[in-house]
Amino acid sequence: MTSKASVHRVGNLRREIASLAARMMAEDGIADFGFAKRKAARRLGIGETDALPNNAEIEAELRTWQALYQDEEQRRRILEMRHCAVEVMRRLEAFRPYLTGGALDGTAGRYAEVEIELYPDSAKEVEIFFLNGDIAYEHCEPQRGAPNAPEAVLCFDWNDVPVRLSIFDAQAERRGPRGGERARLAAVEEMLGEDAQVLR
Repeated sequence: MTSKASVHRVGNLRREIASLAARMMAEDGIADFGFAKRKAARRLGIGETDALPNNAEIEAELRTWQALYQDEEQRRRILEMRHCAVEVMRRLEAFRPYLTGGALDGTAGRYAEVEIELYPDSAKEVEIFFLNGDIAYEHCEPQRGAPNAPEAVLCFDWNDVPVRLSIFDAQAERRGPRGGERARLAAVEEMLGEDAQVLR
């Protein structure tokens, strides 16, 4: 049988890993929960065991850390990222864009990217749009462990804000979000209006 002391120790390890993973996400711009927790565990000398926290535990620690150390900066950063998202989504509205990730849920760190999913009829259409608009971009690797990997990932800067576009097959839109929430343009515009009122 598992002793109470053993359960308590595992609980403490989980919190310790979650806390360090959250700090690395906030300070170092790590966006991948899985990568952050594995890196935190290695730094603490802990093997990848049952002590690894789940994403919800890390997100709770991340929100606490940001509220304590980055409160005003964090709110302004999220506002800036959502402004960027709205501008990009308006430009790419024909390709059915959705905002996802930290800019949507409010946990984006200092160096995080605006994450947008597109569901065009063809990934080539998006690249042609970028080329015709003279918008510089580069192909990026999909994030580690991402379920239902996108057909292509394009990265670029928009008014000095890094943006990551994950391009999926049009049929994939019906399957719902991949491991997180997503929002259409109208919802992001509404959030932006609420953000602006809070910061007045």
